[in-house]
Amino acid sequence: MAQSAPRLIVLDVNETLSDLSRMPDRFEEVGAPRHLAPLWFASVLRDGFALATAETHATFAELAEQNLRGLLAPLGLEDPAEAVDTVMAGFGEMDVHPDVGPGLEALRALRIQLVTLSNGSAAVAHGLLDRAGLADAVDDVLSVEGQSWWKPAREAYSQPLAVRDVAAEDAMLVAVHPWDVDGAARAGLRTAWIDRAGGTPWPDAFTPPEITASSLMDLAEQLESP
Repeated sequence: MAQSAPRLIVLDVNETLSDLSRMPDRFEEVGAPRHLAPLWFASVLRDGFALATAETHATFAELAEQNLRGLLAPLGLEDPAEAVDTVMAGFGEMDVHPDVGPGLEALRALRIQLVTLSNGSAAVAHGLLDRAGLADAVDDVLSVEGQSWWKPAREAYSQPLAVRDVAAEDAMLVAVHPWDVDGAARAGLRTAWIDRAGGTPWPDAFTPPEITASSLMDLAEQLESP
């Protein structure tokens, strides 16, 4: 059954729009195990959440570099600094998932405002969209940089609402991360979870999403024009 379309969709960026599946190649390129890539990303989020809880802040890039140095240090690489630069450069070369372009087009056809909201930098999000030819597909590219909180803090979700002058109940957060969906739900937004793998169990500790979709195109199909 189709759901009514929101006035505003707030799109997560890292892993929701960007495809991180090639990041393990960067680790392998510098002589590090491929399995360190997802551990690294999770460690960055962990530290960002921890600092936000303590009401202080570091940027995604700062935490990414610090965690990367720590993970690579025991490996005895010939040039650790160059290895860090090589892996970090991967974030500037990411592609979007195949469904993102047609999915954004389908959502815009429903006359929904679209913004991105990332715990990373707005510059990285801009670069991602530019490379994909999607710079004009969203109305705003937003980031938590410069604030004392990261998503999933309630305050993070207030930024796009204020920028677009939309009430929380008229907005929908779209993400692949259950923690992001849960945070937005607790802030009063509607939510959609993108489960590209299909059949992934939802963590019981988190607020269930209003909509579960296999792609952005699937999400658009589940929403009806306002």
